[in-house]
Amino acid sequence: MARIAGVDLPKNKRIEYALPYVYGIGLTTSRKILDAVGISYDKRVYELTEDEVAAINKHIRENYMVEGDLRRKVAMDIKALMDIGCYRGLRHRRGLPVRGQRTKTNARTRKGKKKTVGAK
Repeated sequence: MARIAGVDLPKNKRIEYALPYVYGIGLTTSRKILDAVGISYDKRVYELTEDEVAAINKHIRENYMVEGDLRRKVAMDIKALMDIGCYRGLRHRRGLPVRGQRTKTNARTRKGKKKTVGAK
């Protein structure tokens, strides 16, 4: 099992579809990485040599922010929004939808379980 950026990739999948298991890498980025390193999309994870795994790791480390660093950056960005008190930060703080969705109905994912108000 190949370990890339601290994540164990499933060994029977094609490398093209296994790389997105790393947080911060999607299918498009996965293909760009494989093109840059010169590895075929059709290769399975268990078929990778140690050199190929090292090359992928090196390319990701040098060119992309993934896993813990990316999670930390996203959390810090959200915290900064909350600290400056902008509209998006307030929505994050209150646990409401941030991107303009309606809240009269729906929005249960962000708001949580329904709290009935005014029932007699």
